[in-house]
Parts: sequence; C-alpha cells; structure tokens
Amino acid sequence: MSERTFDIALYEDESGMWVAECMDVPGCVSQGSTEAEAIENIREALAGCLEARRDNGMPETVVRRHIRISA
Repeated sequence: MSERTFDIALYEDESGMWVAECMDVPGCVSQGSTEAEAIENIREALAGCLEARRDNGMPETVVRRHIRISA
C-alpha cells in the first residue's frame, strides 16, 4: 500500500475536545481528547472514508480551489 499525504484542519472545540477534519474527503471528521489522539483518529477515519468512497464508485477526494472575497 502506498503512502499519501492529506492536509487536515485541527482545532479545539468548546468542550475541550480536539477535532480533526480532512477537507479533501467530504465527511471525514474525527476527534480526540488530545491533538495527538485526534491526529491518530483522523488517520483511521481517512482510511475508512477512502475505502468507502472507492467501494461506492465515488471519487476519493474533491477538488479544492482558493477564492478571494472582500470581508
């Protein structure tokens, strides 16, 4: 099996849990009580999400683009 690299968003929520999201894979979110635990959990979640998307004939990832807005 080959290694792949994904960017994740990692943040602490209002309850103190660490949340990890992979924006390239829709719905791929996990959490943990520490940053390290959240990162380990998102690794497992990513593997499962990618497998499920393949099994269902869906593209593994979505295309992301950067846009600029005035705020």
